[in-house]
Amino acid sequence: MHKILALFFVLLFLTGCNQSETVHTQKLNGKWNKKAEQKFEINITDAQHPKNIIFVVRNNNDYPYSNLRLIVNFSDLKNKKTVTDTLNYVMAQPNGEWIGKGFGDTKEILFQYKLDYQFPANGKYSIGVIQAMRNDNLVGIEDIGIKIETAKP
Repeated sequence: MHKILALFFVLLFLTGCNQSETVHTQKLNGKWNKKAEQKFEINITDAQHPKNIIFVVRNNNDYPYSNLRLIVNFSDLKNKKTVTDTLNYVMAQPNGEWIGKGFGDTKEILFQYKLDYQFPANGKYSIGVIQAMRNDNLVGIEDIGIKIETAKP
């Protein structure tokens, strides 16, 4: 009886997982060099469905700024076309309180990059992220990630 109950919970867990979402993360361990591009290679197999591309940033209390500037290189690896964007995201409220969620010193925040983005075709794409702050070695960023999810109609 216990085995059947355990199997039921495993199946329930697996069917409850969101199959239309993937997250890729790069660990920075609290220090991000200005020349260190964080690359994420993604494989799109259902380009007919629009996607949301969201950055996931985890920072700690050592982060010295209230914003984060990023240079993003978005590349279609098939046709070698690259689009570069310069982005500025707010990470703290005017009183200095972090916007992200989490316990202790580390907070996680989601930043929208492209919403309802229609990939031109199935295939491999690359998203490179460079920090564009004034520090050569930016402290306080634990890791950065990218979340790709199917947009809801």
